[in-house]
Amino acid sequence: MVISVNRQAKLQVDRMIENSQLFQVEVTETGNGAHVIDAGVNAKGSITAGELATKVCLGGLGKAKVITAQYGDVLLPSVMVSTNYPPISTLGSQFAGWRITDKAEKFFGMGSGPARALSLKPKKIYEEIDYQDESDVAVLFLEADKMPNDEIVEVIAEGCKVEPSQVYLVIAPTSSMVGSIQISGRVVETGIHKISESGLDPKKIIYANGSAPVAPIHPDSTKAMGRTNDQIIAAGHVTLFVDSDDDKALEEIVKKTPSSVSKSYGKPFYQTFKEAKFDFYKIDPGIFAPASVLVNNIRTGKSHIAGKIDIPLLKSSIGL
Repeated sequence: MVISVNRQAKLQVDRMIENSQLFQVEVTETGNGAHVIDAGVNAKGSITAGELATKVCLGGLGKAKVITAQYGDVLLPSVMVSTNYPPISTLGSQFAGWRITDKAEKFFGMGSGPARALSLKPKKIYEEIDYQDESDVAVLFLEADKMPNDEIVEVIAEGCKVEPSQVYLVIAPTSSMVGSIQISGRVVETGIHKISESGLDPKKIIYANGSAPVAPIHPDSTKAMGRTNDQIIAAGHVTLFVDSDDDKALEEIVKKTPSSVSKSYGKPFYQTFKEAKFDFYKIDPGIFAPASVLVNNIRTGKSHIAGKIDIPLLKSSIGL
């Protein structure tokens, strides 16, 4: 039986709905019956809501906890993430692979989470990990500054082949507590995506763990986007447990994984983005990776590490 990331994530969504006041989120319904959890657009949101939103993005197949960690001489809140289902929970769910727009309403949201496993956005990833969900409920996290309307819900419902009333959306902008936490909570996903792009079959990844600091909130969404990316690029660390019969090839793949190998590395992301005239296509996609990666080959017992935490870059990004 296929493990359903949507059904697992729905358990986390139910907690948010049933305890909305405690988690400082607001629950509403659209005209066509979709359930929308505002975790930062108009609502205040909370640290706990950020942890739950990260678990939702992971399809309910991972853990996320905000702790305090030391980076050089600075103590910062950080997100620790772990999963026993790395390919499905990260590439199959958490990866932000669904752009949802409504030009008339000036709505733009990056969709991540289990609903992607119903809509197969993008299809190539699901072929690589050999996974497709089966569920009559669709759960999606939207990183957006505005609340979605009925038309947005229809697009999601149609893509997932479910009724609009069975769509559950969690919304938070980058410039919010929940937004900042859930982006840092993508540290493992970025590591798995990058190492997969570097040549490792993601199905060989058996367990995964990682952490990244939580960016201080900035009211400007573009600057907040820069800061949140920097938490992973400069100070994110990922440990992957893989099953490989070729340590030499694995070592070379690991060397190509950290953010520091990118030609765009070396300055705060907002500065890089500004110099590229705010055009993502002018930035090397290889920059979207954790600073440090440790891979343990459970077949041979050997470990391979590459990259390092860049304290000066981290402090520069957040103005310290």
